[in-house]
Amino acid sequence: MKKLCYSTLLAVVFLFFNAACTEEQDFSQIDDLSVTPTVTSGLFYLESDEATINSAGALNTFYFREVNFDAFNEQYVAEHLLEGTISYEIENTTSKQLRIIIGFIDDAGNILDTETFDIEAGPSSILTREVFYGQGGKRLDILTNTSSLRVSANNLSDDTSVSPAEDPKVIFRSGAEFLFELQ
Repeated sequence: MKKLCYSTLLAVVFLFFNAACTEEQDFSQIDDLSVTPTVTSGLFYLESDEATINSAGALNTFYFREVNFDAFNEQYVAEHLLEGTISYEIENTTSKQLRIIIGFIDDAGNILDTETFDIEAGPSSILTREVFYGQGGKRLDILTNTSSLRVSANNLSDDTSVSPAEDPKVIFRSGAEFLFELQ
């Protein structure tokens, strides 16, 4: 009996403190909720061996491709983009001096922006570049209006030299990170 009274007393005290320490909840704070997800994606990858570069000839284009870029074709997505970063990484173990050009193209075929990479003959260290869009960087509308990326790679050297490296090639990678504000 003593145990039952003690348990009952504890339950009453708990209920008293619980009722005294709670207040009415305000769920209208959800209106102030702001979500800013970051989306990361690879953009393109180019790899070419030295034999392919030599076969294109001296001072010629050895790679050309236009790739679809539909990241912002939905108006809602384009309107909520806060900023973006495109990262490039280039490794050259060929004996060739190269130039790689990335063109940002809109629906009408106009060039909105270009990124040009002049690459020394290898073997060389890995070249990295990050390009920022939005506050403190390039204009955000370059990204939101781009519908394709035009990639071209040119041999700025001769067509006979061969690198002493085993399996000489150029590797060019690109990726992007975009920050959105969703409400």
